[in-house]
Amino acid sequence: MELTVEEVPGATPVTVLAIRGKLDASNYEQVIARGHELVAAGTRHVLLDLEELTFMGSSGLVALHSLTLLLRGEPTPDPNAGWSALRAVEHALADEPQPYLKLLRPQPRIAQMLAVTGMDRYFQVFSDREAALASFTR
Repeated sequence: MELTVEEVPGATPVTVLAIRGKLDASNYEQVIARGHELVAAGTRHVLLDLEELTFMGSSGLVALHSLTLLLRGEPTPDPNAGWSALRAVEHALADEPQPYLKLLRPQPRIAQMLAVTGMDRYFQVFSDREAALASFTR
């Protein structure tokens, strides 16, 4: 997995975090760690570019949920907690779509996983980068 970060200035600055490759149990903690770094540096809005994410396991859902919690200033689930971390994701689905973290261009396989798990209601999903960036100012 490769992570790249791009800062997009504007009325509402947005950090674009692109994930390339596979996001699974072997590397999801890297996404959470990068989230900690970004928030510590002042990031408040993240557009997660999933265009080149080829696989996402259930631990990837934990990583996405953890990024949301970080951006809201809340503690993240203990990654060693196993199923309780996934249950925290399940409970979050009752929340409104997240204003701080939005998803861009997930591959069909990833979009299907988001739909099956209900996470597509938790995150706003965009196919157009400019529309996604503009949505942070609304």
